[in-house]
Amino acid sequence: MSEPYLPRHVGPWSGLTPMSRPRYGDRARSTRYVLRTCLKEFLRISGREQEILTAHSRLAQATPSPRLMAGRMLRQSGHAARACATDVGSVLALVFGERIPAFALELYGPRGLRLLLNIATALLVLALPLTAAAQSQLTASDQPVLLAQVATYASENSTARVTTAARGVSAGSRSPVTVAASDVAEIPHYTVKSGETLSGIATQYGVDMDEVAFANHLDDDGIGAGDVLVIPPGRGALYTVKEGDTIASVAARFKVGQSAIEIYNRLYFEPEHFAVGQLIFIPGGAVPAVKRLNYGTVNVAASQLPARTGQLALPVRGVFTQFYWWGHTGVDVAAPYGTGIAASDDGVVVATGWVAVGGLRVCVQHSGGLQTCYYHTSSVYVTPGQTVTRGQLIAAIGMTGVTTGPHVHWEVKLNGVAVNPLSY
Repeated sequence: MSEPYLPRHVGPWSGLTPMSRPRYGDRARSTRYVLRTCLKEFLRISGREQEILTAHSRLAQATPSPRLMAGRMLRQSGHAARACATDVGSVLALVFGERIPAFALELYGPRGLRLLLNIATALLVLALPLTAAAQSQLTASDQPVLLAQVATYASENSTARVTTAARGVSAGSRSPVTVAASDVAEIPHYTVKSGETLSGIATQYGVDMDEVAFANHLDDDGIGAGDVLVIPPGRGALYTVKEGDTIASVAARFKVGQSAIEIYNRLYFEPEHFAVGQLIFIPGGAVPAVKRLNYGTVNVAASQLPARTGQLALPVRGVFTQFYWWGHTGVDVAAPYGTGIAASDDGVVVATGWVAVGGLRVCVQHSGGLQTCYYHTSSVYVTPGQTVTRGQLIAAIGMTGVTTGPHVHWEVKLNGVAVNPLSY
C-alpha cells in the first residue's frame, strides 16, 4: 500500500481525510471540472433569460399593427439588453471572483495566489506613470500659465506703483517662468532754480506743496536757488520710520488704512522695509500745512469755481466780540492764539499777504460772486490759486495789524460790496 498523502497547506481540502483528499496528479481533472462548471453556470443563466424573454408576449385582445409590433420589439430589446448586461456581470463576477482564485488556490496553493496578486499589483503600479505621462501630454501647452498676479495701486494723480500680489514663481506645463516684481518707485530729487517757488515745483510734479514741504522737513514755503528737494512719488507722505513706530500707529497718524501702507511698500513679503531709518511712502497720507511766506493775488474765472455747499460756516469756534454794522464791515471772533481758521465754504484762494490795518490776511473766492476774507492771522497755510474745501485749514488766529487781542476779522463781500457774514 502506498504512503498516505500529506497536505502541504491548509486549504479547501483540509476537512477531508488523507485518503479522500485529491492528489496533485488529479490537477488536470480538477481544471476540466472548473471549466465545465463555469460553462454550465453560463448556460443555466442564459436559459433563464430565455424564459424571461418569452414571458413578454402579445395580449390576445390587442389588434396587431406595425406601430404596436415596433413598440413591442423595442420593449423586448430593452429588457433583453438589461437582462444580458446583468447576466454578463454575474458570470464575470463568478468567474473572476470565485472560480479563478479557487482554481489558482487549488492548482498552486497559497503561494501561487499571492504570486498572482503581486503580479497584478506590480502591473498596476507600472501603469500609473504611463497614464500620468499620457494625460500631461494631452493637456500640455507651449505658453506658460502665470500663477503669480500683479496688483497696481494708483494714487490720486494717477501715479501707479506696481507691487506683487504673489511673490513666488509662476509655472507652465514644462517650462516654469519667474514673474519679477517691479522695484520700489524712484523718488526724484530736484534742484531749485532762481525765481522758482515751492508751489510751482509741486504743481510741476502733480503733488501738493504741503506734501513736498513735509518730505523735506520745511516749516514754510521759503526756498532758495540751489536747494535740493525730495519729491514724493505721488499724492501722499514720505516718512522715515522711527523707533517705536508700528504700521498701525503710522496709519492712524496719517489717516489711512494699514493695507495702503503694506501694499505700496510690499511689507507683506518684505517686512524688513518697515524698519527704523527706512523711508516709506504713505499713499493718500494727510500732512500738516506749512506757513506761506510767498504771498500774492490771482484772478479766477467763474467757471473754475466750485459750487456752494450751503450757508457759510463759522471760520473758528470762539466768542463773538463785535458784529457787523455800518462802521464795522465784518464779524470778529476771538479764540486762543494759533487756533486754526477754516474756510467757510468751497472755493479758490485769490489773495494772501499783508494789508494795512488788517495785517496778514487770506481771501477765498466762492461761486455766485461771494468772497470771504480772514484778517489778523498769524500764519497762512494756502497759496493763491489753490482750491480749498469747506472746513479746510487755511490760516491761524493771530494779532497782526491793528488789534487788541487774538481774533479773526471775518469779512464777506457780494460782488465787491461788504455784507453781513451771518446772513449768507
